[in-house]
Amino acid sequence: MSTPTPAQQLLHTAQQMAQAGLNKGSSGNASIRLDDGFLITPSGVPAEQLSKDSMVYMDWQGRPEAGKKPSSEWRFHSDILQARPEVNAVLHCHSMFATTIACMGRAVPPFHYMIATAGGDDIRCAPYALFGTQALSDGAMAALQDRKACLLAHHGMIAIGKSLPQALAIAVEVEGLCEQYWRLLQFGEPTLLTPEQMRAVHAQFKGYGQWAR
Repeated sequence: MSTPTPAQQLLHTAQQMAQAGLNKGSSGNASIRLDDGFLITPSGVPAEQLSKDSMVYMDWQGRPEAGKKPSSEWRFHSDILQARPEVNAVLHCHSMFATTIACMGRAVPPFHYMIATAGGDDIRCAPYALFGTQALSDGAMAALQDRKACLLAHHGMIAIGKSLPQALAIAVEVEGLCEQYWRLLQFGEPTLLTPEQMRAVHAQFKGYGQWAR
């Protein structure tokens, strides 16, 4: 069996995001690194209408291939991929619980040890900025420093990874954590793990499956 092309991989991931409930309709977007740029999902096309030929090539100067319109969020995809050489995939979604917490403008604190899957002791929330703008990208870049995921205030979530499957796994995990956090907030502020406890979790993750450092 031949190895899927980057366009096929991106199509499959966009479909998986919809199937997992991370996106509905035409919301959200995804990208994968290429040698001389990146591929990104197109603007305003629902997952069920995508094909591998729908994917849009962009160079590092932000120029899309002729006749195609990339996602309006291409700026933070480009900025993340250029600033983070270990990252090969960027996912953005408007999933229910991550977006709910983001609309509260809250970071997700270490109420559960799996917060460490996002790379730190919390999941930061970038300040609100208009979609598709450089200001949104700048806020996301700051929130993603030393992290694999962040929330975007009044907007959604970004997850990044060394591959599309890893980025998708992180997005699914973050959405689950946001649901748990939202449910806990119905009873008040949860008890949090200490910095020392989280340091032990990060040390344990150094050899733990797909979350290995």
